[in-house]
Amino acid sequence: MFNEHDDTGDKLEHAYFCYLADKFERDPALLSKALANVQRWLSLDSHGAKHLHWWRTLIDDALSASSGLARLCSVLRADDEETLFLKGFAPFPGILSREESERFVCASRH
Repeated sequence: MFNEHDDTGDKLEHAYFCYLADKFERDPALLSKALANVQRWLSLDSHGAKHLHWWRTLIDDALSASSGLARLCSVLRADDEETLFLKGFAPFPGILSREESERFVCASRH
């Protein structure tokens, strides 16, 4: 039976963003892929442009200073309502390897 309080998907999504934060801390150069996603998406459609500009600023700051990287990672690890909404526009496809992505997909099915 469906449990209206089942938050497995929320926990998995939170774990995904925390994993991304860990990965960016180890290799901030990966953020260039995310920045390219933002640029490509903005050139294709203006849907979510405000949020994509927000991500672009956050990523630019992360690429230019350790304090910016710390802020980005803090946002990725946050679990508040506003941050959850903004994560819906997160430009991180292509950051995880196939194996890393499959761990999150497999976990969501179990």
